[in-house]
Amino acid sequence: MELVQYTVRQGNTLFGIAQFFDTTVQDILFYNNIQNPSQIYAGQTLTIPAGTSQEDYYVVRPNETLWSIAQKYNTTPQKLTAMNSLGNPNVIYPGQILRIR
Repeated sequence: MELVQYTVRQGNTLFGIAQFFDTTVQDILFYNNIQNPSQIYAGQTLTIPAGTSQEDYYVVRPNETLWSIAQKYNTTPQKLTAMNSLGNPNVIYPGQILRIR
Protein backbone atom coordinates (compact mmCIF):
# COMPACT_ATOMS: atom_id res chain seq x y z
CA MET A 1 0.00 0.00 0.00
CA GLU A 2 1.18 3.48 -0.87
CA LEU A 3 0.09 6.70 0.89
CA VAL A 4 -0.87 9.30 -1.69
CA GLN A 5 -1.62 12.98 -1.11
CA TYR A 6 -4.70 13.91 -3.12
CA THR A 7 -6.33 17.33 -3.39
CA VAL A 8 -10.12 17.12 -3.51
CA ARG A 9 -11.59 18.70 -6.62
CA GLN A 10 -15.07 20.05 -7.25
CA GLY A 11 -17.43 17.14 -7.82
CA ASN A 12 -15.29 14.52 -6.04
CA THR A 13 -16.91 12.19 -3.52
CA LEU A 14 -15.22 10.01 -0.94
CA PHE A 15 -16.76 6.97 -2.60
CA GLY A 16 -15.39 7.96 -6.01
CA ILE A 17 -11.94 8.72 -4.61
CA ALA A 18 -11.88 5.42 -2.69
CA GLN A 19 -13.04 3.44 -5.71
CA PHE A 20 -10.44 5.04 -7.94
CA PHE A 21 -7.53 4.40 -5.56
CA ASP A 22 -8.60 0.83 -4.75
CA THR A 23 -9.25 1.61 -1.10
CA THR A 24 -12.29 2.14 1.13
CA VAL A 25 -14.12 5.20 2.36
CA GLN A 26 -13.51 3.96 5.91
CA ASP A 27 -9.73 3.88 5.34
CA ILE A 28 -9.76 7.42 3.95
CA LEU A 29 -11.79 8.60 6.95
CA PHE A 30 -9.38 6.86 9.34
CA TYR A 31 -6.16 8.20 7.75
CA ASN A 32 -7.56 11.75 7.74
CA ASN A 33 -9.36 11.68 11.10
CA ILE A 34 -12.61 12.71 9.42
CA GLN A 35 -15.70 12.23 11.58
CA ASN A 36 -18.34 13.33 9.04
CA PRO A 37 -17.83 11.91 5.53
CA SER A 38 -20.05 14.55 3.94
CA GLN A 39 -17.73 17.33 5.08
CA ILE A 40 -14.97 17.10 2.49
CA TYR A 41 -14.45 20.15 0.30
CA ALA A 42 -12.67 21.19 -2.89
CA GLY A 43 -9.07 22.15 -2.15
CA GLN A 44 -8.79 19.83 0.87
CA THR A 45 -5.74 17.57 0.83
CA LEU A 46 -6.39 13.98 1.83
CA THR A 47 -3.97 11.18 2.61
CA ILE A 48 -5.12 8.17 0.62
CA PRO A 49 -3.99 4.61 1.43
CA ALA A 50 -3.86 3.70 -2.25
CA GLY A 51 -3.76 0.28 -3.81
CA THR A 52 -2.58 1.85 -7.07
CA SER A 53 0.32 4.14 -7.90
CA GLN A 54 -0.09 7.89 -8.48
CA GLU A 55 1.29 7.28 -11.95
CA ASP A 56 -1.79 5.22 -12.78
CA TYR A 57 -4.26 8.11 -12.71
CA TYR A 58 -4.88 11.54 -14.17
CA VAL A 59 -7.01 14.45 -12.96
CA VAL A 60 -8.95 16.09 -15.79
CA ARG A 61 -8.27 19.80 -16.27
CA PRO A 62 -10.64 22.41 -17.75
CA ASN A 63 -11.16 22.17 -21.52
CA GLU A 64 -9.54 18.74 -21.84
CA THR A 65 -11.09 15.93 -23.83
CA LEU A 66 -10.66 12.20 -23.58
CA TRP A 67 -8.89 12.36 -26.94
CA SER A 68 -6.33 14.95 -25.72
CA ILE A 69 -5.66 12.94 -22.56
CA ALA A 70 -5.28 9.73 -24.58
CA GLN A 71 -2.71 11.48 -26.79
CA LYS A 72 -0.65 12.53 -23.75
CA TYR A 73 -0.44 8.94 -22.53
CA ASN A 74 -0.08 7.18 -25.89
CA THR A 75 -3.38 5.35 -25.63
CA THR A 76 -6.83 5.64 -27.19
CA PRO A 77 -10.06 7.25 -26.04
CA GLN A 78 -11.70 3.83 -26.39
CA LYS A 79 -9.26 2.24 -23.92
CA LEU A 80 -9.75 5.10 -21.44
CA THR A 81 -13.53 4.82 -21.83
CA ALA A 82 -13.44 1.09 -21.07
CA MET A 83 -10.90 1.39 -18.24
CA ASN A 84 -12.97 4.07 -16.51
CA SER A 85 -16.42 2.63 -17.27
CA LEU A 86 -17.49 5.89 -18.88
CA GLY A 87 -21.04 5.82 -20.18
CA ASN A 88 -20.42 8.68 -22.59
CA PRO A 89 -16.80 9.34 -23.59
CA ASN A 90 -17.74 12.89 -24.59
CA VAL A 91 -18.71 13.77 -21.03
CA ILE A 92 -15.76 14.26 -18.70
CA TYR A 93 -15.37 17.12 -16.27
CA PRO A 94 -12.57 19.07 -14.55
CA GLY A 95 -11.50 17.34 -11.36
CA GLN A 96 -12.63 13.91 -12.56
CA ILE A 97 -10.09 11.20 -11.82
CA LEU A 98 -9.30 8.85 -14.69
CA ARG A 99 -7.24 5.68 -14.75
CA ILE A 100 -4.65 5.96 -17.48
CA ARG A 101 -2.80 2.64 -17.06
